[in-house]
Amino acid sequence: MAEPQPGVVADGDGVRVGIVAPDATGVEFCLFKGEREVARHRLTARTGALWHGYVPGIGVGARYGFRAEGPWAPEEGHRFNPAKLLVDPWAVALDRGFRLHPALLDTGEWPDGTDSAPYLPKGIVAGTAAVPAQMALLPAGPRVVYEAHVRGFTMRHPAIPEAIRGTFAALAHPAAIAHLHRLGVTHVEVLPVAAGIDERHLPPLGLTNYWNYNPVAFLVPCPRLAPGGMAEVRAAVASLRAAGIGTILDVVFNHSGEGDAEGPTLSLRGLGNRAFYRTRGAGYANDAGTGNTLALDRPWPLRLVMDALRHWAVQAGVAGFRLDLAATLGRREGGFDAQAPLLSAMRQDPVLRELLIIAEPWDIGTYELGRFPAGWGEWNDRFRDTTRRFWRGDGGLLGELATCFAGSADVFGAARPAEDSVNFITAHDGFTMADLTAYTARRNWANGEENRDGTGENFSWNHGVEGPTDDPGVLASRGGDVRALLALLLTARGTPMLSMGDEAGRSQGGNNNAYAQDNPISWFDWEEMDEWLVEFTAALVRARLTHPALHDGRRLTGAATDASGIPDVEWLRPEGGAADWSDGRALAVALYAEGDRVLVALNGGEAPVPLVPPAPREGFAWRCLADSAGAEGDLAPRSIRLLAEAAPG
Repeated sequence: MAEPQPGVVADGDGVRVGIVAPDATGVEFCLFKGEREVARHRLTARTGALWHGYVPGIGVGARYGFRAEGPWAPEEGHRFNPAKLLVDPWAVALDRGFRLHPALLDTGEWPDGTDSAPYLPKGIVAGTAAVPAQMALLPAGPRVVYEAHVRGFTMRHPAIPEAIRGTFAALAHPAAIAHLHRLGVTHVEVLPVAAGIDERHLPPLGLTNYWNYNPVAFLVPCPRLAPGGMAEVRAAVASLRAAGIGTILDVVFNHSGEGDAEGPTLSLRGLGNRAFYRTRGAGYANDAGTGNTLALDRPWPLRLVMDALRHWAVQAGVAGFRLDLAATLGRREGGFDAQAPLLSAMRQDPVLRELLIIAEPWDIGTYELGRFPAGWGEWNDRFRDTTRRFWRGDGGLLGELATCFAGSADVFGAARPAEDSVNFITAHDGFTMADLTAYTARRNWANGEENRDGTGENFSWNHGVEGPTDDPGVLASRGGDVRALLALLLTARGTPMLSMGDEAGRSQGGNNNAYAQDNPISWFDWEEMDEWLVEFTAALVRARLTHPALHDGRRLTGAATDASGIPDVEWLRPEGGAADWSDGRALAVALYAEGDRVLVALNGGEAPVPLVPPAPREGFAWRCLADSAGAEGDLAPRSIRLLAEAAPG
C-alpha cells in the first residue's frame, strides 16, 4: 500500500484521506451534501503527525472538511474545537470563496460551541489526474516585468466580455494580451491568486481585500479570480506563454488569513496551531504585521509550502514566483537565515530551481536586501527611493543614483549578476507614477482608517498643485517627469518592473494603499489611457530588449570587454568630459556591450544642459531612440535622452 500523504484523493472505489494534526487526540473526515453534513468518518490510523484512512464509496467532486479534537489551552498554543469545521490545507479546490461570519470566530475563554460548517467553504475531492506536461520555459534573455492585478487589469476593458472581466479568462483574452504584447514586456507578475479571506475590519466598512494578500487555502485558486479553477489559470498562463510572455505568481506564505488571536478558525489554527504557527503564549509572532507567522523552519509547514509551490508550478505552468515578505520565509526562532530550510529547499528542488524567483527582501522587523541566493531577484527599494528623491530635487544624490543605475553592486556584490536587482519606482503598494508626481501626501480616506494607513514617506512631489488640476503647465511638467522616470527605470542595469497602468497615466486619486479598493480607484481605466505615453513606454522597452548595452547582466567595471578597447561604461558630463560628481544634477552614461553602444543622458536640474555625445565609432552615428521631453539639441530640464550608435542609413 502506498505511503499515506496529506490531502484527499479519489481512486475510483473511494478516497484516500490524510490530514496533518500533530497535537490532536482525534480527527474526523466530514462529508456534505449542500450545506447538510451527511457523514463523519473517524480517522483511526496515525503515522506521526499524519492522520489517515480510506473511505469507500466516495468519488470525485464530493465535498468535505475536517474536525479535530484536542486540548483547548490557548496559553499553551492549543486551540482545538470540533465545533469548528476546518478546510484541508492540502485541498486543491473549494466549492466557494471564504466569507467572514461570527460562527468562524473562537476567541473566548472557552471554546465556542457554534457549528461553523454552514459558513465555511468545503473542499472538493480530486481524482488522480495525469500530471500535465511542464510548459517550456521562455528562452533565456533580458526581462521586463509587468506587475498587474488580474481583476484590476481587466474589469474595465471594453473589448473583454463583461461576463469574464476580472478573471483569468479575461487575462487570457486577446485584447488583454494585445496590450502586453504592444508594450513588449516579457513577464507578467500577477498579485496573489490563492483563496483567501478579508481581514475582519473590512466587511463592516463595505470593503474587501482586493489585493488578496490574506491566504487560507494555499493550493486553491481564488474562486472569484478563477471560477474555472486551476484549469482556467493554466489556460491563461498558456495563452500568455504562446504570446512569448511568462507568468510570475506573487505568493504569500509568511502568514495565513486566520490572523491574530481574535481571528477566525478556518484551517491550520484548528488542526495544529502550535505546530503551524510561531506562537507566543496565547498569541502569535507577528513578523509580517498581519497577526500571525507561519513556522517555516518546521517540517509540516515547510512541506505544505513546498507542496503548494510545486502544485502551482506544475498545474498552472508558471514561469516563477515572487515571494511576499520573503525575509519572513527565511526566519528561524533566532532571526533571518539565508540558508533557512525553505530557502534551501527551493534551491535544490528539481522543479523550483529552474524557475524565476523574486524575493521581497524584508518584513516589519528585518531588512535583508542583497542577502538572498545568487540568481534570485530581489525587489530593490533602494533604487525606488533614490530615484524618487533625486527626481524630486533632493541634493547630493548623483553618486548614489549612479550606483543604483549600474545595478546596485554595493548591495548585491560583484559576484551576483545585475539582473538580480529588480528595479522599480512604483508597485501595487504605494503611489502610481502619475500620483507620485501629483501628490505630496496620501489620500486614503476611502480605506475607512481616517487616512492613517499606508506609508507617509513617499518622496513625492506635486509641481506646486496638490492633486487634480487643469493647469496645462503643471500637467506638462508632471507628464514630463513620468516619462523621465520610465526612461530611467528602463535604461538602468537590473531587471525593470513596471507597475500596471503607469505606462498609461493611471491614477488612484492619491491613494497609496488601495488594498481594499475593488472599484474604479484601483482598476485600469482603458478609456482614459494616455496613448502617447504607452507608445513612449513601448519604445523604451524595445530599446532595452534589443540593445545589449542596456540589458547586459555583467557588472560594470569601466574596463574594455572586447578588442574594441571601448570600456563597458564611461561616466560623463552631458556637455563632455568626465563626470563631475559634485555637480549633482546632470550625468551622461555611455554603455557598451557585445558591439553595441548607447548613451543615457539625464538632466535633473531646472535649466537646459548642452549635450555633446562622445565621438561615435567609425562608420557609426548617434541616433536618438527616446527623449522624455520630446526635445532636440540641448538636454531639456528634468529630462532623459537615450541615444544609440547606428550605421548611417
